[in-house]
Amino acid sequence: MHIRIITLATLMTMSLQLNAQTTIATNFKPTGQANPISGCIFCADPTALDYNGRLYVYGSNDHQQFIKNGKGGTNDYGDIKSFVIFSTDDMVNWTFHGTIDVNKLCSSWGSGFFRSWAPSVTWRHNETTGKDEFFLYFANWASNVGVLTADSPIGPWKSPLSKALVTGNTPGVNPCSWCFDPGVVIDENGTGWLSFGGGDPNAKGNDIQPNNAGIVKLKPSMIELDGKAVKIPAPYHFEASELNVMDGKFVYTYCSSWKDRKDADWNTYKSEKGISVSKPDKCTMCYMVSDNPMDPDSWVYKGVYGPYSTAPNNHSHLHKFLGTYYHIYHSGGLLEGMKNAKAVDSNASTYRSICVDEVTVDEATQTISKVNLTTKGVSPIKPLNPYALQQAETMASCGGVNYEDFKNIKTNTTKSSLGNDASENMYIKMASGSWTSVRNVDFGDTGAMSFILRAKGSGTFEIRTASKGEPIATMEFSSTEFENHAVNIDPEVFKGVKNFLFLVFTQADNVQFDAWYFSTEPASGIAPIRTTNEQPKALFDLNGHRLTNGTPYRGVVIEQYQDVNGKRQSRKRLSTNTVH
Repeated sequence: MHIRIITLATLMTMSLQLNAQTTIATNFKPTGQANPISGCIFCADPTALDYNGRLYVYGSNDHQQFIKNGKGGTNDYGDIKSFVIFSTDDMVNWTFHGTIDVNKLCSSWGSGFFRSWAPSVTWRHNETTGKDEFFLYFANWASNVGVLTADSPIGPWKSPLSKALVTGNTPGVNPCSWCFDPGVVIDENGTGWLSFGGGDPNAKGNDIQPNNAGIVKLKPSMIELDGKAVKIPAPYHFEASELNVMDGKFVYTYCSSWKDRKDADWNTYKSEKGISVSKPDKCTMCYMVSDNPMDPDSWVYKGVYGPYSTAPNNHSHLHKFLGTYYHIYHSGGLLEGMKNAKAVDSNASTYRSICVDEVTVDEATQTISKVNLTTKGVSPIKPLNPYALQQAETMASCGGVNYEDFKNIKTNTTKSSLGNDASENMYIKMASGSWTSVRNVDFGDTGAMSFILRAKGSGTFEIRTASKGEPIATMEFSSTEFENHAVNIDPEVFKGVKNFLFLVFTQADNVQFDAWYFSTEPASGIAPIRTTNEQPKALFDLNGHRLTNGTPYRGVVIEQYQDVNGKRQSRKRLSTNTVH
């Protein structure tokens, strides 16, 4: 691995020569605003799981339709055949892990695969095999429900079946207007459950009881059904099923319909059910609770917890991460930002983006308080460590960022350039004026003495604390291959907590940005990534894939191990040989 070092004197000279007058790419997500989670990617219908201290969020890939439509027009969801994945450990800096090409994965379905919408995910540790297993259920258009499996939260994924898991022919499903929008949960006994269904009232339903919501038990394999499905009597049900378990009770969440509400109908319903809850507003997130999910009479309607947002529809996931519950939903905020900046035509519509806000939940009573949807979003729950290797795809916001035009969405592609299907490391294509930013960066009391940029191409790079502010460090770099470019910096400037850190490419010629980190050592003495012959407890690549014995792998790996005190730790190192 090569390192190119720029001296402090050269750094200061370049800082004097370059100022903040370079045209900086527009950000469509304001600085300091946590919502939406991405400042450059449209995504919707979120679901989530947490794994090894990170929250992974998955969504329908609206950006695929955006590109298909020439970055404009109306999103009719017809060309969405992939999912996006993001993750975070601090709730404000999100790492983009690329896409799941469901169209390619479900090629064995033949004409039976149509589109991929509204994922729902879960995972478990299989005590028999000793492996962690991940399951993703999805809506195949409004026709049926499919399933994908993986051994890591970001794949590689596969379709374990050559057909859908739940269809209209599944016992107990019909009549069902739309057999879609799955919601999965594994209960406290290790049993899997899957909810689904949506649409206007079917032949046996009415406005207040559309008769489309269903639930079915899963066999231990999680890819087979255990018995027939039953109906969930969800009032004004329309779409967006998800499941949670709280204190032994099942919590079913869903989006209500656009149908008019009649007081007489609702008063009759309340009287029959013995409840006093107000009727839900249109297109709101509602919830029900049961202690016996296969008994329709056991489900109790509890009310509305999620209001209608600025998107054309409503779809959310309720998730507990590190002790706090979050309402993960989609809005139209990113599109509005792009319209305000005149980056898209005013007629562009229905492209959605994922947001997160905190929600108060009483698990003992299964009571969800109503969420306040905000653009500010959540606050950081921990600082970002600048001394750890940070992927370029980790950011709080950005301007001018392109992920190589989503190459793996194109037809007849055999290898993903985005990191999932082929487990290949990602990188960002940067133009002059492009930038990324991270929040709540803690340099500590000593401060950093050098900065290392991993990139290829030629350009001028600046570090700022405001997107249009003066640079606090500047460097020039040039290489035809990915290299580490290092520069010495002033530790008095890079100490303490920085609310914002902007990584700005003021000039860029064929630049591909891969990663960065700071060091407490000067550049001349940097060992960029330590090598070791120690036998770790577990190894993962940078996308979170577990590396097993005999895996041929050269590059940076994440090593999990126990320190002398028996505490589990993680560190990055360079692997140059087969993993043993």
